[in-house]
This record gives sequence, structure tokens and C-alpha cells, in this order.
Amino acid sequence: MLGFVTGLAAEARLLEALPVLTAVGGGMPAGAAEAATALARRGATGLVSFGLAGGLDPALPCGTVIIPRMIHESGRTFICDPALIERLGGATHQLMAAGETIIGSTAEKSALFASTRAVAVDLESGAVARIAALHDLPFAVLRAVADPAQRALPEAAMLGLDPSGRMALGRIMLSLSRKPSQLPGLLALGRDARAAKASLARQVRMLAEAA
Repeated sequence: MLGFVTGLAAEARLLEALPVLTAVGGGMPAGAAEAATALARRGATGLVSFGLAGGLDPALPCGTVIIPRMIHESGRTFICDPALIERLGGATHQLMAAGETIIGSTAEKSALFASTRAVAVDLESGAVARIAALHDLPFAVLRAVADPAQRALPEAAMLGLDPSGRMALGRIMLSLSRKPSQLPGLLALGRDARAAKASLARQVRMLAEAA
């Protein structure tokens, strides 16, 4: 049975229709590595990094599904398993980047795209790829663009998740109370995230129908 690592608890709920193991990592590399390790110990036959991603390629709108052939992390490239890619619906893009910290500004996104040509970035896929390699398990990625390249993340949106993969609403509201001008950006980001989750839900339904 495949193991899916997600950052958000809400992402894990999208997978309920599939016969897979799931583990929530909380949205950061260390948590994703712990979640992937737990799945490997539970007997997962392969590992999939699943959830939202930040867009780097300006041509990709929010909601774009990303199933890359490769993940680039800190000078190392991980090749996704071709058979597992096909099980997820087939490759859609060549390369995704794995970050260590949130890429929030449009300038940072543009620079990363220029230097890597990766179409999107997330904080978990590199960690999951490393754990998969350590346990000699096939690995792949299924993500959707939540914040496109042209959208900067408001400060409140960069405050992270709690360890259970739920939004740290207290910190977000505190930041918003201190800087109310963030509200339009947060609302726009929320719309983008809903579009990305809808794309993931459609992909999961297709996988469930094919199972």
C-alpha cells in the first residue's frame, strides 16, 4: 500500500477515497521526513508527496496539477519513479524544487525559477524523496499550485502550521490585527488554495475510479 505524506490535515482528508496510508508532516521538511519514516516503518510500498505547492513558472495558474519527473533539492536531484508517476496520472512537468524555507516574495520565486527552471516549489518533497531513497522505496509527487508565481504571500500566511498540520490561526489573526492591509492578499490566497484543493480532489477521484 502506498504512503502519502501531506503537510496539511485538510490535504490528508482529500485522500480518504483511496486505499493508501497517510501521515501529516506539518508543512516543514523535518516533519515531512518524520512522517515519511513512519510510513516506511508501517510497510508502505512507495512514498508520495501530496498537497499544495508554490508556483514558480509564471505560465502556471493556481490549481495546476504538478506530477514532476524530478525533484531538485540543495544541489541533489531525485528521479521520481516512472511506474509510480503513471499510477498517479502521468508526468505533467519535468522539474520541481524542494525548499527549506517558505518562498514568499515574487522576486524570490522569479530568481528560483531562473536558476533552476523548476515549475513549482514545496517544503516537503525533498525530505520525502530522501527518506524514500534511504528505504529503497519508489517515490513520486502529486501537488497543485496554490500560490502562482505572480502572487506574493502575505506575512500572516508565512507563519506556518502547528505540528498536527492545522493552520496556526492564533498567530495569523495576531499578525492580521497588527497589519490589516494583509487582508486582501490573504483572501486572494484563500481562493487560490481552494482552487488547488479542488484540482487535487479531482485527481484523487480519477485515481479512485481507476483503482
